[in-house]
Amino acid sequence: MTIHGLKRLAVSYLHDVAMAAVSFLLALYLRLGSEILVWPRDVVLNGLAIFTIVAAAVFLWMRLHRIIWRYASIGDLGRIVQAAVLTVVLFVACQFVYNRLEDLPRSFLIIEIFVLTGLLAAPRFLYRLVKDGELGTLLERNAHIRIPVLLIGAGDGADLFIREMSRGRDAPYRVVGIIDDRGSRIGRNIRGVPVLGDIDALSAVTVRLRDQHLAPQRILITRAQIDGAVVREICATADTLGLTVARIPRLTALDHAEDAAASLAPRPIDVEDVLGRSQTVLDLAPVQSLIAGRKVLITGAGGTIGGELARQIAGLSPTKIAMLDASEYLLYQIDLEISERYPDLPRQALLGDIRDKARVEEIIGDFAPDIILHAAALKHVPLVEANPLDGILTNVIGTRNVAEAAARQGVTAMVLISTDKAVDPSNVMGATKRLAETYCQALDIEGEAKSATRFTVVRFGNVLGSTGSVIPLFQRQIASGGPVTVTHPEMTRYFMTVREAVSLVLQAAAMNKPGHQGHAGGICVLDMGEPVRILDLAQQMIRLSGLVPDKDIKIRFTGPRPGEKLHERLFHDEEALSETEIKTVRRATPRTADLAVLRRAFADLEGHASSRDAEATMQSLQRLVPEFTPPSKPDVEAIATKNRASTGQA
Repeated sequence: MTIHGLKRLAVSYLHDVAMAAVSFLLALYLRLGSEILVWPRDVVLNGLAIFTIVAAAVFLWMRLHRIIWRYASIGDLGRIVQAAVLTVVLFVACQFVYNRLEDLPRSFLIIEIFVLTGLLAAPRFLYRLVKDGELGTLLERNAHIRIPVLLIGAGDGADLFIREMSRGRDAPYRVVGIIDDRGSRIGRNIRGVPVLGDIDALSAVTVRLRDQHLAPQRILITRAQIDGAVVREICATADTLGLTVARIPRLTALDHAEDAAASLAPRPIDVEDVLGRSQTVLDLAPVQSLIAGRKVLITGAGGTIGGELARQIAGLSPTKIAMLDASEYLLYQIDLEISERYPDLPRQALLGDIRDKARVEEIIGDFAPDIILHAAALKHVPLVEANPLDGILTNVIGTRNVAEAAARQGVTAMVLISTDKAVDPSNVMGATKRLAETYCQALDIEGEAKSATRFTVVRFGNVLGSTGSVIPLFQRQIASGGPVTVTHPEMTRYFMTVREAVSLVLQAAAMNKPGHQGHAGGICVLDMGEPVRILDLAQQMIRLSGLVPDKDIKIRFTGPRPGEKLHERLFHDEEALSETEIKTVRRATPRTADLAVLRRAFADLEGHASSRDAEATMQSLQRLVPEFTPPSKPDVEAIATKNRASTGQA
């Protein structure tokens, strides 16, 4: 236990002993009234001393000081009453030996029980009332027919779960113990449930509970914010103990729930929970001031990132929002969702391809957005590798079309969403995104002096659960019984959540709005911690499904696909890094390029790609991105053949 925890126990214990002393004098006053002033002083002081010593011993034995005031309950009140009665009984015995109870009125003892109970219980329940207005619930009933569970986290989530499980006869779970992931409340209890140890003691606690015939069948995580490394450790330990791991919903998700007990139904651990770092929470106050009262256009609004951008921006009070996508179905879905969530928000759902320059000019000219968030792109590495001309036309020429139209129409700000694959690209997708970055950087540098449109580039790694990412693939493979395919045992990637990605995009737009001088062309990058090994991710997802890797679900290595690297980087060696006003966001100084030269080169690249001249297009791409080294054609064919064979395709 921590020093802080020991101090709290000491304060709680001293409080109870002090209340015992006060209760003795108060009960005697209630019985004697003003006569207490003339009552023999030695009788009062001796009685006070004996009563206080007896109470101190009883409280210590009954461990009243280990009741967590924040979660005081009716069950705790029962323990307090028992302690008060026992204290009075033992005091009577001691007084009888001392003076055969001749000096104190007998009726005082009955009063003492009520006074002592009140002074011990009232501060606890008052503290609870001040905190959340909740005084507690009845003890659990029918606990013997419920599934025994062990909770992780000795906080609000644990208290809420225990409370709801004690209310109804149909509650499915019985809490047999609590593990304190922070270690400050070990040895105490919440609603009568003991806090048995910390994370390191998880195995020992489980074994001890089994010896006591209280073996848990499941581990539930109740802490809303818990480090991914800790979650992985819990899952690994649970795997060796033969237990499944789940977590209760975040408390914020229960605010409007009509049936709290049903809403507390445990859910499987999300992949976000094992990210390996705390999720970054960015300050959206500057974003609110940027978006509120302005018109916003989102390209690629039907995708994972574009859709989340639409959801968050719709809640930031824009005057109007426009969503552009080439997919009719995806555009219909996000438009329907926004209309249901924000029926009063003016919006437009725009079908169009960013490769169509005339259509892009028409949309930006008619809608006249203040801000453009450019998420439209082809992002799936193998597909772009197999269709390089279309990847170039979408990611390079499409971005140029949007950026040039934004500059001509006087848009306030445009944000380009890029990828870590743009650093030393080994595939066409990465090379195209690097060219898109270069073009927007050049426009930003040119426009800064003219106070024109500001262009911001945001670069991040893989987004958990996004379309085409490895997470949905693993989920489908596990659901079908495996095998789970991993390209290489040492392959790593940077991961971030959709929420983090969108927050970064919005924050970057706010940081680089007009008036913020001196950072022209910079690339904003979120600090994503250490890269995650794909093999570890696959094994973790199998465990989270209640299965055992390489036993229930096989893992098969297929070899890197065309254009894939074992390890990605967030910055190029020539990109100098600088801090920003946000601790977890860094800015990379751009490798500048002349805008006029780029415009001519992009025109040539567009001509080759549009005429479907693959050889000339790839030569132009390599000239524009010298660090791009595409795989040779024979290697591509060999890997493609291997992949088809491993998946059973013809």
